[in-house]
Amino acid sequence: MLENTRVVLRMDLDMPKDGDVITDWSRVEKSLPTIRTLLSKNCHILIVGTWGRPGGREVPELSLREVYLELVSMLNTTEVETKSVFVADIFDTQLIDISMAENQIVFMENLGFWPGDDTNDPLFLENIAEICQFFVNDSFAKAHRKSASVMLREKLPVFYGYSFLEEAKALDALTENTQRPLTVVLGGAKKDKLDYLPKLLEIADYVLVGGALPKVINMEGLEPLAGTKLIVAKLRDDGLDLGGESIEKFCQIIGQSKTVVWAGSMGFYENPEARAGTESIARAVSEVEGYTVVAGGDTGASLINLGVEGKIDFFCSGGGVMLEYLTQKTLPAWEDVSIKA
Repeated sequence: MLENTRVVLRMDLDMPKDGDVITDWSRVEKSLPTIRTLLSKNCHILIVGTWGRPGGREVPELSLREVYLELVSMLNTTEVETKSVFVADIFDTQLIDISMAENQIVFMENLGFWPGDDTNDPLFLENIAEICQFFVNDSFAKAHRKSASVMLREKLPVFYGYSFLEEAKALDALTENTQRPLTVVLGGAKKDKLDYLPKLLEIADYVLVGGALPKVINMEGLEPLAGTKLIVAKLRDDGLDLGGESIEKFCQIIGQSKTVVWAGSMGFYENPEARAGTESIARAVSEVEGYTVVAGGDTGASLINLGVEGKIDFFCSGGGVMLEYLTQKTLPAWEDVSIKA
């Protein structure tokens, strides 16, 4: 069905940076099988995605031009060269149209440079939907956000990339065959994780809360939720990491668990002096004799630094999408949940 057609491919393009250097290209690499399959079907591919939170304005350090160049380098070999071009203006329909006719891959600039994607403006990307025939979503990390690029499924017939389907399958395995006790560990600084607390407390045996979230719980008066299931960490005096008592308690509970879901670091991981909590939890999770799922850049980094990443059953591309799927059993990106079968 996809042969010889024009396809919009939504990719995960949020790359971690250390200064000016991109430190992890895995989000690009995981979509290579989907891209190669589309190319083998003689599709002309328009790649779209976002990076960071530019807030609808152009931010030079978040330009995707470097990502485009690296992707083309990954695809090109001495035997095969993919004809491609980078296009900086999402509204230059004529240029995009001509570029798609002349190239196998057209790579668009960061959609976050315009306000329409985040706000799911129904007119944003309308021009893209008019010149393309199919939409392929390989961006599981953003599947819980109703952004215009994710909701292209409402404008074009939709398919899902290999990486997207792999992540959905892994979370299905978690929800359908849960071994007990199930422990969910929440950390990081994004307070919207706490929106999932009521549902998580229904499905989990324990929910452990660390990172910056204990401060939010205290500020928003959520302490009464704490009890035998919900355990909120006591932080160090400087608030940058778990206190010793909480490290010991968390590790004890994780050690007794048969399934562990971990999203977000336990402290200010960028500071080497505030890594003890995260690294202690990483060791404990890696030693679980059961099913383990981890999401988040710093959580993954802690496991890699300790050399135990191979002991984790599955790495999810995003904490938010993982929690949404676990608690809601569906995502805005799915046209029909039955398509997974």
